[in-house]
Amino acid sequence: MMKVIPLEAFNDNYIWVIHSSDTNAVTVVDPGDANPVIDYIEQHNLSLETILITHHHNDHIGGVQTLKNRYQCQVFAPKRDNQPFSDQDLVEGDTVSVLSGEYQFEVIEVPGHTLGHIAFYGHDSLFCGDTLFKAGCGRMFEGTPPVFLESLQKLAGLPHKTKVYCAHEYTLANLKFALSVEPENDAIKKEVEHSQSLRDKDKPTLPSTIGQELEFNPFLRCHQDSVQQTASKAAKTKTFSDPVRTFATIRQLKDNF
Repeated sequence: MMKVIPLEAFNDNYIWVIHSSDTNAVTVVDPGDANPVIDYIEQHNLSLETILITHHHNDHIGGVQTLKNRYQCQVFAPKRDNQPFSDQDLVEGDTVSVLSGEYQFEVIEVPGHTLGHIAFYGHDSLFCGDTLFKAGCGRMFEGTPPVFLESLQKLAGLPHKTKVYCAHEYTLANLKFALSVEPENDAIKKEVEHSQSLRDKDKPTLPSTIGQELEFNPFLRCHQDSVQQTASKAAKTKTFSDPVRTFATIRQLKDNF
């Protein structure tokens, strides 16, 4: 079983560390800050082999060059982002092999938050940056509603047991919004209690699973009548059944929530 450890960075970022089961080598995902990674590696006598990047925002790449200079590790990044530190530029369908071939991840292009955004999927795990959050999704900085929704639907189609390792601890705020969209959704109410208990103990609310997200994430539920009714009411129009229009409306609602 793959061991994945969260490192906290900034106010609410997570840098994910993937451990080899056989050696002291590790891979890190989206190191926006080098310092937590260096501290963890030195404390545990580890070797940084690979860095995986989901998108170009500085809170995801700010520590890359420092780590690369210090550890001479390889960096895999989205081709569309054209990063100078990238050793291999990735596109949809590529396979990334890390930790001396111990783990392989499929690259999934998920534009929306940014146009070059990618996710890494393998070993029942999804590292999705800022595309999909627990009970939410990223802001739509570069994409359009049809593009972003298509990306989310790609991820929604993964096996329900898939663990979702997103990059921010936004869960409680996301659940509060989700409950405003679907106030009768018992799965949301249950998850509010669970996630609040974790945060009260200063524990991460992650990972989630795709199966859970399908129950309480409004952005994966744009085909549901309850979500469409809320969107229609917000748009001050008769009930519509278009998932794209529903997504666009609730994304705007979340921006102003």
